[in-house]
Amino acid sequence: MLPRAPIKHCRQCGQPVAYRVPEGDNRERAVCGSCTTIHYENPLNVVGTVPVWEDQVLLCRRNIEPRHGFWTLPAGFLELGESTAAGALRETDEEAGARIELEGLYTVMNVVRVGQVHFYYRARLCDTHFDPGPETIEARLFREHEVPWEQLAFRTVRETLERYFADRSRGSFGLHCVDL
Repeated sequence: MLPRAPIKHCRQCGQPVAYRVPEGDNRERAVCGSCTTIHYENPLNVVGTVPVWEDQVLLCRRNIEPRHGFWTLPAGFLELGESTAAGALRETDEEAGARIELEGLYTVMNVVRVGQVHFYYRARLCDTHFDPGPETIEARLFREHEVPWEQLAFRTVRETLERYFADRSRGSFGLHCVDL
């Protein structure tokens, strides 16, 4: 079971909903007893980048919970009305104040237990000037042996970085799809 509060009222008419399997469906949904609107609950999408300058990756030290003070790749929730690529660019700018060029989708990570899908793009830094936003304590570059592995905020960040450094050493980057 996901750690989300159940829907209690219809977003269309405000009346109470009940969880049941609608006709023609195969799982419980929040269904309005008044207007019969079915409310679907779907995973949240997280988008971010692996920004690279020569042999270094850019990491951000979090200034917010969860995992305040830990290091992460610049990433956050996808907004309505934007593509995953546009969201990754926006999050990199908001969190690190970094100018980048995307180089392609790199990891797709299904984090089923928390109802999220994480999309990370490889990115080339245009320069080494960073202007972190309020969600970031500091943004800095790390070589592989300098990465604070024990202080990484999330498993998706660790998995993405491990794959990035392995692919870089092989000289070939692919798309990685992972279930965590």
